[in-house]
Parts: sequence; C-alpha cells; structure tokens
Amino acid sequence: MSGWDTWLRERDELRRQRGIDRFDAVLRQGGPQAETRDPLDLASNDYLGLARDARVVAAAHEALARYGASATASRLVTGTLPVHRDLEAALCRLTGQPAGLAFSTGYAANLGALTALSGRGAEIVLDAHAHASLHDAARMSRVPYATFAHNDPSALDRELAARAGRRVVVAVESIYSVLGDAAPLRALVEVCHRHGALLVVDEAHGIGVAGGGRGLVHELGLAGSRDVVVTLTLSKALGSQGGAVLGPTAIRHHLVNSARSFIFDTGLAPASAAAACAAADVVAAEPSLSAAVRANAATIAGICGIEQAAGAVQSLPMPSPEAALAAALDLSAEGVLVGCFRPPSVPDGVSRLRVTARADLSGRDLREAARLVARRAAAPGDGGSAGTVGWPRAGDAPSPARGLLSVLATPPGAADE
Repeated sequence: MSGWDTWLRERDELRRQRGIDRFDAVLRQGGPQAETRDPLDLASNDYLGLARDARVVAAAHEALARYGASATASRLVTGTLPVHRDLEAALCRLTGQPAGLAFSTGYAANLGALTALSGRGAEIVLDAHAHASLHDAARMSRVPYATFAHNDPSALDRELAARAGRRVVVAVESIYSVLGDAAPLRALVEVCHRHGALLVVDEAHGIGVAGGGRGLVHELGLAGSRDVVVTLTLSKALGSQGGAVLGPTAIRHHLVNSARSFIFDTGLAPASAAAACAAADVVAAEPSLSAAVRANAATIAGICGIEQAAGAVQSLPMPSPEAALAAALDLSAEGVLVGCFRPPSVPDGVSRLRVTARADLSGRDLREAARLVARRAAAPGDGGSAGTVGWPRAGDAPSPARGLLSVLATPPGAADE
C-alpha cells in the first residue's frame, strides 16, 4: 500500500470517528412527484419552485436550441452571448443595481469579486459566519485577512479602526445559510462608509426571499450605494445555475479585466443563463412567491417550536453529528428530505437539521412534514455510534417514500385541518 493509500484510509477513519463522513446520495429521481413518489423536499435551495417552472424551463430549451449546450469559450474570447447580456440586465432590474457581470457559479462570483477588489496593499475582513467561498476567496487573494464577530457592527468598527488608512474589503452575507439570520446591513454600511471600506454582500439566500424577492440590500434602500457590491447565486431562488456580481459600472469593468474566475473560465452555459433570466423576471413580477416562502417558514418554525429565521432556512440544533445524521436518515425513510449540517460545515460547531421553506409546498403537506421533523428532532436518541449509520451511496435509487403517503395522496380540494 502506498503512502497515499495509507493517508486516505486514515482520513476516512478520522471522519467516521467524528461522525462527519459524507456521501453524494441519489435521493430524488426527478419528474412529477405523483409519478416518482419522490420524498417531500425540505432540503433543496429551490426556494420558489422555479427550477421546474414552465416559463423557466421553456427559456432554457429555447436557449439550448439557439446557442447549443455551451458558451464554448471564455467571455473575453467568443463566449459572451446575447443571453448573458439579457441575464445581467434582468438581474439589475430585479435588484436595482446599475451594472452586473454573470459568472459560471456563485462560488466563482465570490472568488472573482474578492480577489479582484483586493490585491496588493489591501486587506479583507469577513464576518465569522461568512460562506466558505468567501473564506476561500480571502485566502486566494493573498492579502492579510481577519474575521469579526458574527453580525457585530461594533466588532467590525474596531477591526477597521485598526486598519486606518488601508484599503479594506469587508464581506458578509445578507441572510446566513446555516442560522438563517439576517445581517444588520444598515449598521454595517455606516461602519464601512465611516472608514472608507468597500462592503461586499452575498445575497445568495436573500434573493427571492427578502424585499419582495429583490433581496435585503434592495429592501433596506441600499441598492446602488457606491460602497456596496452584491454577489449572488442563480442556483437557489432563481432555480438555475451560475452566479453574478452587481454594483457600480466601474466595478463591473474592473472585474472584466481583473477577475481570474471570469477571465479564465468558459462563459455560463446559455441554457442556465436564459433560465435564470426568466426566473429573475418572474420574481420581479410576482412578489407573492417570496411572501409564500415567508409564510411557509413561519409554519415550519411554529410547529418545530423555534424562532422564525429571516430567510427560507429554519435551523434546528441537534446534540451531536451522529444524532443529526440519524434524524435526517429517519426522516428520509418517512418521506421527508431535510438538510443535515455537521462540522466543519457549521460555523459554530453545532450540528443541525436545516429545514427549508419553499413557495410551492401546499399547506397540508408542509404541516405534516413539519410535524414529523419536530417529533424526530425532539427525540434524537444517541444517533448510534459514529460510522455505523448507513447512507445510500451515489448511484443508488432512493427508497420509495414511506410515511406521508396519506398526505401526498390526498385528492385535490379535500378538507384541510
């Protein structure tokens, strides 16, 4: 056995001991739920149900037929297509930003923004709970970086005061993906403005949910602010794939010339760009979708006995990684998919069930699923020993949904509770 084999085996065993081993299981077959009997999905990021919306899918089909399956090159060679311009314009209309630049993923958008906006002589300061892509971007920027206490403007003020006279990029999320809490953006903007810092706000979990779907930056009247840059993903509420950076026109031009994750990457696939463009227009025209997410989030939080989070994600702490995984597996067997967040994916080290509200869930199905989640979270047991809980391996078909069958089979118009 080679040294690499030994190292890989040791790492695998360490993950099992800590209860954080992961597998990319196939849990959904796709297609209409009535045909495939897929579990009720409270785990994905398709907050508005737009990934299967007929208008969004039709736009993707049309772009596929017109442009083919790929942009075929970097955006700076021949990869920029009319659909990319249409997408960027739609995102600006939705968010109230003056200019936008589409990237192949939200991760690439964060990498491009932080690496291109920092550089020699700059420093980066991150909220301690910021997404992994922002932390990776800070590392890849090869400039000094630090974190400040989560959602604490006073802590940020102290960090920036200690860097007086330096060029500083501050990065936060508008709504956080694990706890689901909102950033105090107005206070953070005031601190950054006072110290001459640039604030990058990742709206991955704000778009489609906050501000009638237009995001928390727009809701708070901060859209178009000269010292605020917005990043977002197209793969959550917009039901597609890709990412974008939005802000002043000068920022966009700088990124086109400096963001390596834009310059050296093939352009966003045209079908994904067209789907996200259509989704952005739907969100702008139908604020009732974001209202439905918030209403369903309130239902989940109320039944589970937790305080409602600011976004779609409702977070239930669990006593251990093993207990969280066991609960998620049990719920899957009962026909409900929930997220299972364990270290190192959780910023505070607390394992959680992450239950996601979606606009396209019916009241009765949602309530029954939330009751199952509440019961399982309230009696987690010891979760078994680490490494003994089996998760379906990649390529396995999910088991037919058990439990919830009486709910999912309820005929339309049946009396609700």
